[in-house]
Formats: sequence, C-alpha cells, structure tokens
Amino acid sequence: GVGPTTDGGDGTIAVTIVGDGSVSVDPPGQTCSEPACAYDVPAGVVSLTAAPAAGNRFAGWSGDCSGDELATEVVLELSASCTATFEPLPEGALPAGIVASREIVRVPAADAPATDSETTLKIDTAVALTDVQWHVFAADDGSEVGAAHAGWRGLAAGVLEATVAAMRTPPARLRAWLGPAAGPQAYEVGAEVYAAFVDHDPDAATAFVATRPQHWRVDLYALARRRLAAAGIAPAQVHGGGLCTISDPQRFYSHRRDQRGGRMATLIWMA
Repeated sequence: GVGPTTDGGDGTIAVTIVGDGSVSVDPPGQTCSEPACAYDVPAGVVSLTAAPAAGNRFAGWSGDCSGDELATEVVLELSASCTATFEPLPEGALPAGIVASREIVRVPAADAPATDSETTLKIDTAVALTDVQWHVFAADDGSEVGAAHAGWRGLAAGVLEATVAAMRTPPARLRAWLGPAAGPQAYEVGAEVYAAFVDHDPDAATAFVATRPQHWRVDLYALARRRLAAAGIAPAQVHGGGLCTISDPQRFYSHRRDQRGGRMATLIWMA
C-alpha cells in the first residue's frame, strides 16, 4: 500500500523504499518511512535525503533519481518517481545507539583480544566523502590511533563518543584532529539538522546562525568539539577544524559546490 500522502500542488512525487531506511522529501517537508509514499507538491526542484536505519547502508537511487549520495534532487513538472534502496551492512554490527551507517570501522591491533567493541566491519568505503568531516585520534604516547567519519547525522548519532569509547586509551590521554569539511561560512541546513542537535542539547544552538526562515548555517567543527568535550577529551587537545571544502576549490573537492564527487584521503598511522 501507499503510505503518507498530501493533497494540493502542481504535480506528484512518489517515493519507494526498498530495505530498511527512510527518505525526507522537501517540499513538503515530510519523511517517508513506509514502503511507498506520494506527495502533491509545487512544480520545481524537490530535495530528497535518504537515511539508513541502524545496521544498514544506502545503496543508491533509481527511477527519476540517480546516484549513491544520500541527498539528491529531482525537477518535478507533472510527476516523478524515485526509489531509495538500502541494504544490511555485510559484516558486523553498529552499536545499538548509532543510527548512521558507514560511520565506524574498528580494526583491532594484531595482539588485541577479540571483544564486542573491536568488531571489524568489512564495509565498502569507495564513496564520495567530500564535505563530510573525518576525525582522527591518537594516544598521547603514540600507542593507539583511530579515525571516524561523521557528517551531521553521524555527529548527532554519537559516532565520536562511540569511537572514543571503543579506544583503549582513556579520553583524557587522547588528542583529536578535525579534518576538512563543509565550513560554517558556507554550509546551510534546514530544520531537521537544527532539531537533531538542539532538541537534545539546547546550548548547541550557538553553532547555528539563522539565514532565512527554518534555515541556518551550521558550524560542524563547533558541534564536534562539543561532542568530544562531553566524551572527556580536553578542548586544548582538539586541533584542526579550520578548512572549508566548499569555499576552497583550489585544494578540495566539494559535492555541494560542484555537484560532482571526488576522492580525498585522511591518513593516520603509527611509526
């Protein structure tokens, strides 16, 4: 059957979901979590954002939408139909509190005991990571390193806290570096992003600057620093966070700026 529907508008956008996840549709600013939804909306650009459920990843769009980025757009004239496909992660499982996918990969040292927090997730990482922040961690004595990939969904879901908890080094002895990402001067978000943080942490509102009704520029770096401080890493031990992928085309790819992907690498290792 068809899930939520709306009345009124110049055309109809139909959304089909295969697998376990949801799709936000704007306009009309609603989220489809049923196998099929239909919305009557004005003609023009419709934005769709896929959100995998826990333990799943987004496989891609089909129909009138295409690509494997979570966010896509379709120009609606009379009607359009988009299918979002989700699939289970192939091996391992994310912690119960994490609702984002592709976020945590824990590879234990060769001599480490096998524990639940040291599950190796064999995930295809050949995805466009431009504009999304990488965070790297190191023990102050160089005995352990870690890395976490988290955009706004990952930050809100607690990816950084989960990464710190998975490391054997106490948080007070960790140092962190925040890699290039969509910067606060260029990254505009809507009410869904604002609510994801401020509903649970009212002081997180300081990381948002209003631009127009129900839209804000967001400082992902400030949000990450708040999360790391809450996880026990001293602010003085958190570095980086000054490079914007959107506003620096000479050095960085940016899907949001160019509407095309690229590949950038963040590396950390023990010598």
